[in-house]
Amino acid sequence: MTYFQKLEAKVQTGVIPSEIAKTLHPFYLSYVSAAKSNGQESSTYEPLLLKFLDLVEEQIKKPFAFEPYHRHITSPFDYYRFGLDFVRPLVIQEKSTILHEKNLNQIAQQLKNHDNVIFLANHQTELDPQAISLLLEKKHPNIGKEMIFVAGHRVISDPLAIPFSKGRNLLCIFSKKYIDDDPDNKEEKRLHNQRTMLQMSQLLSEGGKCIYVAPSGGRDRINQNGIVEVAAFDPQSIEMFNLMAQRAEHPTHFYPLALDTYHLMPPPEGVTKTLGEPRYTKATAIHAAFGNEIDMENFEGSTSSLSKKDKRIARAKHIWQQVKKDYHLLLGS
Repeated sequence: MTYFQKLEAKVQTGVIPSEIAKTLHPFYLSYVSAAKSNGQESSTYEPLLLKFLDLVEEQIKKPFAFEPYHRHITSPFDYYRFGLDFVRPLVIQEKSTILHEKNLNQIAQQLKNHDNVIFLANHQTELDPQAISLLLEKKHPNIGKEMIFVAGHRVISDPLAIPFSKGRNLLCIFSKKYIDDDPDNKEEKRLHNQRTMLQMSQLLSEGGKCIYVAPSGGRDRINQNGIVEVAAFDPQSIEMFNLMAQRAEHPTHFYPLALDTYHLMPPPEGVTKTLGEPRYTKATAIHAAFGNEIDMENFEGSTSSLSKKDKRIARAKHIWQQVKKDYHLLLGS
């Protein structure tokens, strides 16, 4: 049975709603076009697309409930491996790059010593976790697999995202953008976030944890001039992680991480709060820059005369500028 025959059958039987099918149809066409342009055979990607349909159906029939801290599911079905295999045909491997690899060796040693590492990163596409793992696959596969991603509610509630989310380690949180959307559930969301923060604190105290967070609270988008801009970092978000790190029982190291993955699956032009956003994939090279460790107290722009609030703002600006600097280096790679 072909993809479209299978999708049509699922729509006809009511298993997959027609609204979701409207997203799946163009997504399939763009994925196949991208995979073909990247020299992939249909025998490689068609089984992945058919399996994806089954996983979407499974999620619709029996929605998966994510705990505040979700550990990747690798058995009886390996969702982590599926996510990597699904994205792999879209990545132009020979043109993909990593900058500052020496820092990865230092990070690996710090994690081995049971220290924690927190990446303060930009965020470009829903597939960033898989992109990072694919870039690290040859030399640092365990860092990619064990990395914990601070995830918003969209990736744990959209049935098209959940098959990939189930394969990642996630700290699930409601961002400030969405917590006030539904007054009836505001308190429940706030309590959920408190449980997530408590879990994160416990993880940092255990040590040896590698966490990715996007302090912008969302994905980078194209500006009016057609240029992808690195979204500004939120000082409060960075301060929260800094305070939690200070309270942990093991040292925590902060690093800027710049990602150039935008064209893998570009986000919609505007920020939407409803589920079911359109998805289009492209074949592209992907890039990451693992910048130098950040001194969270003595950084460029920090002076003893700054108030606590102004120091937080200066710190966020400094880290954001480091990410932007590396991001522009990636654009030239």
